[in-house]
Amino acid sequence: MLDSAESTLRMPVSDRDNREGPADAPITLVEYGDYECPVCGEAYPIVKQVQKELGNELHFVFRNFPISNAHPHAEQAAEAAESAGSQGKFWQMHDALYEHQDDLSTESLQQLAIEIGLDPTQLESDLASRKFSDRVKEDFMSGARSGVNGTPTFFINNVRYDGQWDYETLLKALKTAGKRTR
Repeated sequence: MLDSAESTLRMPVSDRDNREGPADAPITLVEYGDYECPVCGEAYPIVKQVQKELGNELHFVFRNFPISNAHPHAEQAAEAAESAGSQGKFWQMHDALYEHQDDLSTESLQQLAIEIGLDPTQLESDLASRKFSDRVKEDFMSGARSGVNGTPTFFINNVRYDGQWDYETLLKALKTAGKRTR
């Protein structure tokens, strides 16, 4: 069991994060995820469903936590998402990566870039130069300092959530957290 210091989000949510929903929403859900992780792939539609249900009551943040020793394409996929973010399309790439996580090769990333309307030359340049590797590492290290050791790991209003994350259970936990902030 984590002690309370290890179960809180160490790097506060800020403008540097990839986020959806109002920053002042009563509920903030932070996910540390890996685009090649099959369990994260299972969580992806659940999070989307929760976002739809809660609407403006939820502020969702995604942070990269590629587990490269188990998922060889995860780090490059995270860098591709950040590159897409620099072109204003982080969430489109985020969704495309999870929806195509069975093939995250460089060629597939290029194809996804084209499909979502990115400049594929920019993506290729960003990946070749590892332009966003420090950003991905920063997310990863913030997760490690917050006690993340696997994916997906969720934090609700800055506190690590270790409960089940099926739709009904996660939604209930989020609603309960939202009531506490009002």
